[in-house]
Amino acid sequence: MSEGSPVGAHVIKMMGYIQMLEKLGFALNDELATDVILQSLPDSFNQFVLNFNINEINKTLPQLLGMLRTAESNMKKGGSKSVLVVRVAKEKGKKVAKSKGSGKTKPKGKEALKPKGGVSKDGKCFHCGKTGHWKRNCLIYLEDVKKAKAVGASVSGTAHEKESS
Repeated sequence: MSEGSPVGAHVIKMMGYIQMLEKLGFALNDELATDVILQSLPDSFNQFVLNFNINEINKTLPQLLGMLRTAESNMKKGGSKSVLVVRVAKEKGKKVAKSKGSGKTKPKGKEALKPKGGVSKDGKCFHCGKTGHWKRNCLIYLEDVKKAKAVGASVSGTAHEKESS
């Protein structure tokens, strides 16, 4: 299928091929016929196919055709915007929307190596063995991590303890 042709004409053509196979004695079940049509779509429909498969949507071929036409018109209106479909799970008669992630991102660069707050005065560092901070706040450990990242090696939790012993 060429990228510029409407999806409706392509799906109708594919449905004709599927009917022709049935007449020749090679009938495809609805799930296989749907998969054949979805796999024949251009890359611009990859998000639609992914959502269709993840949400385990069971539709007849005419219903699939309608969904694809709607998706095509939405793609033309919205340009190249991608849409995330939130799957709705049924739980004891209620619908519960599942969301992905907490919206928080991990800091990168220098922010990732800064000591975190909440230092315990009773806590003992597992890296240097001193009381008053934890390993995640240990300036020696953070410096070792920084050096290891520059070299590409990993830092052991007891590397400094072995040196000081």
